[in-house]
Amino acid sequence: MAGFRSLARQVRDPRCDLALRRYSLRKCLERFAPYGHRATWDHLSSRWGFGPEDRSPEPARLVAALDELEQARSVWLAYETAFAARRREEKRDGLRRPGSTADWHRLTWGGFGVAWCDDPAHHPRDPLAEVLRRLITALEREPGSACPVCGSERLEWRYGLDHEPSSGPVCTGCGILVPRPVLTPEASTAGRRGAPVLLSA
Repeated sequence: MAGFRSLARQVRDPRCDLALRRYSLRKCLERFAPYGHRATWDHLSSRWGFGPEDRSPEPARLVAALDELEQARSVWLAYETAFAARRREEKRDGLRRPGSTADWHRLTWGGFGVAWCDDPAHHPRDPLAEVLRRLITALEREPGSACPVCGSERLEWRYGLDHEPSSGPVCTGCGILVPRPVLTPEASTAGRRGAPVLLSA
């Protein structure tokens, strides 16, 4: 099975058939898709001007979409490297039981679904790398009451998500499943009955 880098080379290779180049970009999303496969594909295609079902997009648009995906992947891999080093230090210091951030991180290792969007058409519009930087910053500071990506405090608890965890606080502004470790306990559980809750006036 081809890895992310070899698939990326196929996307960039002008000798490859256009259908293969498009297919290779889709396959990259099986290795790294911050919003989930469908929502990340919708994000890339809308940002770079080709239809999600377009079978023959301009090669330059595919490469631009790949560039954005690679930049975001670099941001996430750097975070994972730092996270793993921090956990090794904690273990050396006798802290064997990981915190809630480690539990969440275990579910997103590799970057799939880091900022899960259950609705493929409702996702952040900013560049993927910027979204991940905001999320990482939030993971490394004290919990708050707002979405770390768009700043909205309108969170809605949703059940039956096509992801693990299958329920949690979803931002009604940008559509991400907000990682519980970035939220205070009050914000994390607000709206459990499904109604949006404004957490501050």
